[in-house]
Amino acid sequence: MAAKAAARSIRRHVAKRTGSLNSNDWKHQMFDFEDDNITDLFASFPPIRGVPEESSPLTFRAVTIGVLLGSLVNASNVYLGLKTGFFFPATMFGAIFGYGALLFLTKSFSSIPFLGMEFGPQENSIVQAAATGAGGLAGLFVAGLPAMYKLGLLSDNPASDFGRLLTITFVCAFFGLFAAVPLRKFFIVNVARELNLVFPTATATAIAIRSMHSAGSGVKEAMSKIKALGISFCVAFTHIVVSQYADGILHNWYVFGWFYIWSGYSNMALAAHNWGWYIQLTPAFFGSGMLVGVNAALSWWLATLFAWGILGPILVHFKVAGGIPIGEGRWAGLISYNNMDSNGEDGALPSPRYWFLWPGVMVLIVYSLIELILHVRVIWDGLKFGIRSFAGAFVKPKPEQAVNQTFFEKQAAKAKREAEQCLDFAPRDQQVPIWIWLPGVLIMVIMACLVCKFQYNMNPGLALLALLLGLLFAFLSIYGCAVTDFTPLTASAKASQLVFGAATRGMDVKAAQRINLIAGNIASGTADVANNLTSDFRVGFLLRTPPHLQFYAQAIGTFVAVFLAPGIFVLFMTAYPCVWKDLTPEAQERCPFQAPSVHAWKAVAEAVTVDALPIPRSSGIFAIVVGLIAAAQALTKHFFLYGKREKYRKWLPNWMSIGVAWVLGVDTGYANAILGGSIATLLWRRYKPQYFEQYGYSVAAGLIAGEGLAGVVNAALAVGGLDGASRGSRIAIPGERW
Repeated sequence: MAAKAAARSIRRHVAKRTGSLNSNDWKHQMFDFEDDNITDLFASFPPIRGVPEESSPLTFRAVTIGVLLGSLVNASNVYLGLKTGFFFPATMFGAIFGYGALLFLTKSFSSIPFLGMEFGPQENSIVQAAATGAGGLAGLFVAGLPAMYKLGLLSDNPASDFGRLLTITFVCAFFGLFAAVPLRKFFIVNVARELNLVFPTATATAIAIRSMHSAGSGVKEAMSKIKALGISFCVAFTHIVVSQYADGILHNWYVFGWFYIWSGYSNMALAAHNWGWYIQLTPAFFGSGMLVGVNAALSWWLATLFAWGILGPILVHFKVAGGIPIGEGRWAGLISYNNMDSNGEDGALPSPRYWFLWPGVMVLIVYSLIELILHVRVIWDGLKFGIRSFAGAFVKPKPEQAVNQTFFEKQAAKAKREAEQCLDFAPRDQQVPIWIWLPGVLIMVIMACLVCKFQYNMNPGLALLALLLGLLFAFLSIYGCAVTDFTPLTASAKASQLVFGAATRGMDVKAAQRINLIAGNIASGTADVANNLTSDFRVGFLLRTPPHLQFYAQAIGTFVAVFLAPGIFVLFMTAYPCVWKDLTPEAQERCPFQAPSVHAWKAVAEAVTVDALPIPRSSGIFAIVVGLIAAAQALTKHFFLYGKREKYRKWLPNWMSIGVAWVLGVDTGYANAILGGSIATLLWRRYKPQYFEQYGYSVAAGLIAGEGLAGVVNAALAVGGLDGASRGSRIAIPGERW
């Protein structure tokens, strides 16, 4: 989400200099950023005038601050991921708040060594790297692992599985971290200019750090960003913690429930409420709307309108789908359409949510997989680079005019020429040593085989296949992030599930589902961590931060995340068992987490492992139709809408948003909030563009992080029986006594 804003910010900056917003203008383009002395976005930035050289940017205070900031983001992401399946990286959050924390220490403890010393952009980037590491791995705990509990593949108490959760998290984290090290030279140095690998979010972060450290108004602008972020963070945090005690007044406005009472119990008003039409005052998703843009937000809202305002009621009217009554007394007309019931043996109708689950999953898989396939050529480039690097490391190249060179000698000569053309600021002693990352990869491979065999009863050969898929998807995810700022982790996971569906054909269903979900976790977790480290390498490349120091900082942050993310997950599962248990429709309706990613992973695992999945025929036909439409759009965008026609891409619907809207279930609160945030941003940009450029991202990031952290506090209150459900008022909530 933040990535979209970063991409737009950079392109507008370039447009001021070049007069064009065409993304093709990035390729082989030199830019003249006179104010910053930046002349090329594919080369390291020159040193900032007046800023002394940093002898040792990897400091105890930088790593500590980064880990603390990343921990906040980690906690937020588990909450946000369980809400809607989305989460945001700690990249810009760590950069901006990290600057403020370092500045505070410098001014408040100037006489204390190691705390009050001056700092520069490289130490700032170390804070950001540690924050990125500590803020990662939440994706494992908002999708695949909860789905395993839904399917009964682990114990009936997540807390008792903490050891197993810890080991699989460790494998995903450090295999991805070690395996990403050799990818730096390929993606950041060798082919960045040739393949137009801009890394919009990482580049925006580097430019933001540089501008905050620039002479003149840099400090003043940085402090204004920090204040905006801090204020929005506190407002969101306070609102979410306090509003739970009067949920129907301060958090969720069930306007059609109000109309039902005011109109003398009109069935029409109650019907609108039954289909999930209400307003949710959610700072996080309002902030998300500020970042994702109007296209993604409007696609999400229109998909919601289509599902729960048009086709859903039609399905119920013609008895293709049905709901379950959950009210009594004057609320007897309350109906839940949000359960996950399929066609049962008693002839019960599938719920509208279950009916739309399959088209949603189909869209997410088809669109993202085609995008991956269309960019698979980068794998061939990577293989060539790997062969040449291997040859260059072990073969001494002969003079170019030699005619009797072997294949490897020729590849070594090409590697030498490429190295001469693509200059890296970091000398050999600043690179991550091979004796660290290569043994690390081998150790993680062995550990993965042992963990999968003894803790998840998974054949070591299948564990190796999962690791190989993780490397493949890491490669494609990094490329996707570098070009479009979109990290196709959903596609990685679903592709892995499809592969393992075939590999486990004929196995016991439960065993096949367990292997399917563990393999998907390994593949997506590896890709996520590798992408984060490579993006951080891009920040360091631009700011001339030694890559080995960035690696160490992110490794420390990742080590913390390995323990933090499972701990937060167990806290949420203890506080909200509705996420992973099969409950009554009434209890499920009150669950604060719809967990769309959990249901998507569960659905795919069932689809590829059972003989006869009860997909309603009409749902299956509709899923095929929308899948073909999504595929056609992806192909049209790639092969037709480029060059002068690229400007029409903004009018295409965002199929990822559409898929999420359908998987999320009968709920319009998030769609309304995200659309409201995007419209607010549109108006802000139009009438006060300079203020949005200065404060927009900071406000959005503060709103997202504030609600996320408040969600963790609310979970702790729920465990202690002090939350709004136990101590708050139920006034203005439909179905309750007012």
